[in-house]
Amino acid sequence: MTRQLVVGAFSPSVLLRVGRRLGLLDQRGLSVLEKAVPSSPAQCRALLDGDLDATLTSPDNVVAYRFVADNPLGETADVKIVAAIDRGLGLGVYGRPGITSAADLKGADIGVDVPGSGFAFGLYALLETLGLDRGDYRVVTLGSTPRRLDALLAGGCDATMLNAGNELRAEEAGAVRLAGLTDVCHPYLGTVLSTVGDRKRALVEALADALRDTAREISGGTVDHIVVEEASAALKLPDALAARYLERLKDPAEGLVVDGIADLQAMETVVGLRRRYMPALVDGTDVLATALDPSRGLIDPYVTTRR
Repeated sequence: MTRQLVVGAFSPSVLLRVGRRLGLLDQRGLSVLEKAVPSSPAQCRALLDGDLDATLTSPDNVVAYRFVADNPLGETADVKIVAAIDRGLGLGVYGRPGITSAADLKGADIGVDVPGSGFAFGLYALLETLGLDRGDYRVVTLGSTPRRLDALLAGGCDATMLNAGNELRAEEAGAVRLAGLTDVCHPYLGTVLSTVGDRKRALVEALADALRDTAREISGGTVDHIVVEEASAALKLPDALAARYLERLKDPAEGLVVDGIADLQAMETVVGLRRRYMPALVDGTDVLATALDPSRGLIDPYVTTRR
């Protein structure tokens, strides 16, 4: 019997498509419906309301909606990480065509999903290394990565953070990569599979297994042609860029997390960025100081017990 999971994602998941093509979802009796989400608050709202069963999201979003009451939704929930997916997939700051250096970003409009989210924190850290303080530019809320790509190319912002194939399309259109996140913040986690409570737990765990096995197949180099075909179709990439995307998936610093483990050092980077740029204090106590303690439940034990 086939059982359905509804998964919310910002950009189309090539990993999911390759897993489906290889029959790894069918082997587990899974039918996965992927829904595009416009922003991280909308994604979490849909998860909490039951419109989504799981999400492919930034681990920082899981941190925010689990621990930080002053998040965009104004509520916390039992959201948790079930598997690590990738380490950023080329995540970096891109300037619109005509922007050639960080100096061009003085007084510029910088696009983010929302100002208090993981990729935004990485953006602030990158711009600092390029010599820009928070007061040197304006932050503009634009939503998901594909939306920010469209805005960048249409002149709706001067720079933004891009990854997951969106950055390759930006480069093809003349945008300039000003800096890469993993050059400054490493190790890093870009995407995780998350859920809330025990909703369809067995199915979400089965999906985690399927994605992990798919990552191993990709890493092994035996399905390159399938990855290129799926990346080309899902991300609207010409074959040459799809081939670059394949190499990015295999990159140990920025690519897929082959074992699916949300390693402590990478999570310390993620949580550390939030504590640096948006401290969460209750009666003077940092609510994220012990966020990575196993007793606090951010990372489901399933992540570390399955290999």
